[in-house]
Amino acid sequence: MHDPKMMEKLFSDFSINVTEMFRDPHFFLTFRRSIVPHLRKAPFIRIWHAGCSTGQEVFSMAILLHEEGLLHKSRLYGTDMNEHVLKKAKMGSFPIEKMQLYTKNYMQAGGTRAFSEYYTVKNGVVQFEPFLKDNMVFAQHNLVTDGSFNEFQVIICRNVMIYFNEPLQNHVHGLIYESLCTDGYLGLGNKEGVVFTTHASCYEEVDGTETFYRKVK
Repeated sequence: MHDPKMMEKLFSDFSINVTEMFRDPHFFLTFRRSIVPHLRKAPFIRIWHAGCSTGQEVFSMAILLHEEGLLHKSRLYGTDMNEHVLKKAKMGSFPIEKMQLYTKNYMQAGGTRAFSEYYTVKNGVVQFEPFLKDNMVFAQHNLVTDGSFNEFQVIICRNVMIYFNEPLQNHVHGLIYESLCTDGYLGLGNKEGVVFTTHASCYEEVDGTETFYRKVK
């Protein structure tokens, strides 16, 4: 299990690509209300979506940042170990039958416009507006075998850790810690946390949410 190619294939085979726009709307509502005010002070914002799957979360963040007037000074990095889902993410197109759910999520996440303003429909396929992709970068990256590649103000890694055992979780948390700037924000899934990790003392909860943490040391 020390062969990187074998590790990559193993985790790719077992990866579960379940995602949707504005999934868990309260997560994005909390980001809008509690994190965005702090990001306004930053001259430039780098956000890493680790394990981005087909990209819905990245597009959700782009819409949120656009509405908050921050997209122009942001760069969103979406990474996944699965090259197949990354190809879908780069296209920015999704099946129209998902739009009713996505619209509901968007409104519950504090959306300020008509969700339909952000996409066009052709032949039953939704294509998001090109300006949303201008500040996006999608690339292959394996959290287990690859290292840090930049410093970020925000790292979102939701519903990924739950598939790793404790040693791998600590390894990934080490990578995230190394990649997150001081006073940067980490967003996790609602069944995940930092309490029992080797980096627990390096973070504090944001508004007691147990999904957002600020790196304090």
